[in-house]
Amino acid sequence: MSRFFSSKYAALEAYVPGEQPRDQKYIKLNTNESPFPPSPKVTEYAAREAGRLQLYSDPDSTEVTRAVAEHFGLSPRQVLLTNGSDEILNFAFMAFGDAEHPFLFPDITYGFYEVFADLNGIPYETIPLREDWSIDYKAYCGAGKNIVIANPNAPTGLSLPLCEIEEIVRTNPDHVVIVDEAYVDFGGESALPLIEKYDNLLVTRTFSKSRSLAGARLGWGMGQESLMQDLNTIKYSTNPYNINRMTAAAGLAAMEENEYYLQNARTIIATRDRTADALRQLGFAVTDSRTNFLFVSADWISGGDLYRELKARGILIRHWDKPRIGNWCRVTVGTDEEMDAFLAQVTQLRKEVLTNG
Repeated sequence: MSRFFSSKYAALEAYVPGEQPRDQKYIKLNTNESPFPPSPKVTEYAAREAGRLQLYSDPDSTEVTRAVAEHFGLSPRQVLLTNGSDEILNFAFMAFGDAEHPFLFPDITYGFYEVFADLNGIPYETIPLREDWSIDYKAYCGAGKNIVIANPNAPTGLSLPLCEIEEIVRTNPDHVVIVDEAYVDFGGESALPLIEKYDNLLVTRTFSKSRSLAGARLGWGMGQESLMQDLNTIKYSTNPYNINRMTAAAGLAAMEENEYYLQNARTIIATRDRTADALRQLGFAVTDSRTNFLFVSADWISGGDLYRELKARGILIRHWDKPRIGNWCRVTVGTDEEMDAFLAQVTQLRKEVLTNG
């Protein structure tokens, strides 16, 4: 770092995104992108705006905000569109966290929560996941802190039922509870029905996973109007034109083509479950994922070796060299053809490892 870098960020550990190598062609199963392209209407709508990029975008993202609100039975004033769900999460940390209002989240979860807390100088605590990787929801009840929970969680893929999420929200009435639902379309249970009942609930979503727009960077938050007013204050104090014209148009088209994306999600779920069964037959432990990825481990190979061996064979998966999860890897669910190739390589690798002792 330079000598000008502020000391307040000197100890900041930045979020590390999944690798995007260019040295060869890979089957990419490491960043939880959709294996399916956007619908043709998305391309059409985005192209229509490409010729108007000399003009600022609508700071309210009016059309796509209205479409999202109508789809989920909310008022547009209860929805805030952002530059990916990461932005709405950062806005929430900025708006609701400070020295007197710390955050609480699991020890193994989306890595950006810790980064957002550190970036904004907000104290936080983590609660260890159970041995089976599930969240102990009772540990969050009456905690007296702001809470953020990814549901389903990443990288474990496990999901809490709505009744347990509600108990967390209900027992922390004076603190904001953020439920990050990036993967909810793949089998999780949404907290959306609780929004009208609780003024301390913020639900966040993304277009990156089930709606095939990871490269467009579009997400949103939902909550009661007073909560969204707070978040809008942060938005208009930092990045009022946060959604560009092409992305807003792409998001609108994606909402209009909802059935296309729901069908893709159903396909991914079927492929996920088939792949999980095959991996279990190969001696893997696999969590009961409700996401578009699998969290896997085997006693015949370490997590690091599995990652490295598959990369050498042209397949990328995600591995973290961290305590507790060092022997586990996350595998994004691709197309049936991609997962067949993955399974073929894993089968061959297992044969080689066991043969060589």
